Amino acid sequence: MSAGSAPLEGSFPPDDDRSQPLRYLNLFRLVLAGLFVVAGRALQLGSDSPTLFFGAAFAYLAAVLILGFPDAARLLGMNRVVTLQVLVDITLLTLIMWASGGYRSGMPILILVALAGAGLVGQGRMVLFYASYATLAVLLENTLRLLSGRPLTDFFTVGVTCIGFFAIAQVARLLALRAIANENLARQRGADLASQLRLNRQIIQDMQDGVLVVGEEGVVRHYNPQAAALLGPALQDGAVLAACAPALARELQRGTNSADSARRVRAELTGKTLLARLLPAGEAGETLIYLEDYDRIHRQIQQVKLAALGRLTASIAHEIRNPLASVYQAAELLRDEKRSDMQARLIRIIGNNAQRIDRLVGDVLALGRRDEALPEALPLCDFVDEFLEEFAVAHADDAPGIVVNRVGPELQIAMDRTHLRQILWNLVGNARRHCSGQPAAVTIAAAPCDDGRVALDVSDDGPGIPEELRTQVFEPFFTTHSKGTGLGLYIARELAEANGAVLELCQPGVASSGAHFRIIGRVKP
Repeated sequence: MSAGSAPLEGSFPPDDDRSQPLRYLNLFRLVLAGLFVVAGRALQLGSDSPTLFFGAAFAYLAAVLILGFPDAARLLGMNRVVTLQVLVDITLLTLIMWASGGYRSGMPILILVALAGAGLVGQGRMVLFYASYATLAVLLENTLRLLSGRPLTDFFTVGVTCIGFFAIAQVARLLALRAIANENLARQRGADLASQLRLNRQIIQDMQDGVLVVGEEGVVRHYNPQAAALLGPALQDGAVLAACAPALARELQRGTNSADSARRVRAELTGKTLLARLLPAGEAGETLIYLEDYDRIHRQIQQVKLAALGRLTASIAHEIRNPLASVYQAAELLRDEKRSDMQARLIRIIGNNAQRIDRLVGDVLALGRRDEALPEALPLCDFVDEFLEEFAVAHADDAPGIVVNRVGPELQIAMDRTHLRQILWNLVGNARRHCSGQPAAVTIAAAPCDDGRVALDVSDDGPGIPEELRTQVFEPFFTTHSKGTGLGLYIARELAEANGAVLELCQPGVASSGAHFRIIGRVKP
């Protein structure tokens, strides 16, 4: 029989499921046998044959004690014990009925109770056998009473009682089968529900979005680990939302919103910008809050946009660069001829814009190579020295000493050599463009972090980045330079992440208000 299905005709539960009702039935037998022994005469039982009555009463008590022990079911088997108990009940109650004046003693009612109990704990059609045996016993007792000349009961009344034996046994059996079917169904439903609860709990635990339930008084009832990561360690069960997320608590006071409407809030403890959806939860006045990391969503959108742009640019790069080569060549030929100042100016415009288009195509194509990282342990001091030599050749017109290397000789970082060169080229190029131009205006330094990683800093003494623009510096195509592509810092951060590193914009220091970028990476690949 499969789990959760109704029992088939004649099937019954395992022995463990029948032991509890059988224990109650044995308790009833014990009380009944003890009552016969102690108060039988007071109940006017055994009037026709006191000796037979007491013999049957003591035999009944002994049988109940012997067959009621758990070892009896273990040694003989549950079905045999049930059959023996029912046969003993019917036989001894019939003897007590014979010794107590027959039908008027009330023993047929007790036989009905015994058959009802047998129908609840019996095995299949054996219940009908019990009813047949009880019918034969009662009819035999009434017949012997007739042959011995004792007062007897009308056979019609006895026949109705015997019909009742079969009816009560069958009804008890059907009720037992129905109860078993309902119990199996409830057990299966409970198992399914427990499995569903475990699955839902696992899904909520592993969600990238934060989920928390807040009560009417703003008390946090439940939350998942991502909610704690977004709101900070102060988020605990029983904590007041206003204490761990004041901005979110203010949004909660404004009321819930529709499922497709999200509000932007800022988590004060973590500094993260979040999208919050507040929905009513049940009838207890609780609120279900979904939290999404706005910065992560924004990055995903930008990645999708850049991926589409990268595919488009990769497909047309060849077609763009071929005409650019022709434009370069034509500009060089025009420059060799003696022309007016206006034509020379136009030639410079052609060359500058052609170079800008070429840089734009090159930058976008670099995004397609971000996943080709081959990190290696690079000695930072030597690498920076090599980079600065190459950078000085490309900017030969600059005054010497503008960019200085202050990296210790013992530090190293695990990154792809080409990627780190491109990251530094973007960072140092921006710093050189905005610095004062004095010696040591741009500084490259490094220091070990507490978590075992290393931090590589590029800073300058320029005016710095305005506060209102700090959140946009890593966005693609955002630039304040007329000849910039707006992809330098975005590509630098993407390349850093491809190497398992982080590129971030630091807050300006006390001594200098210039821009300060930091690369945090592993020491070993």
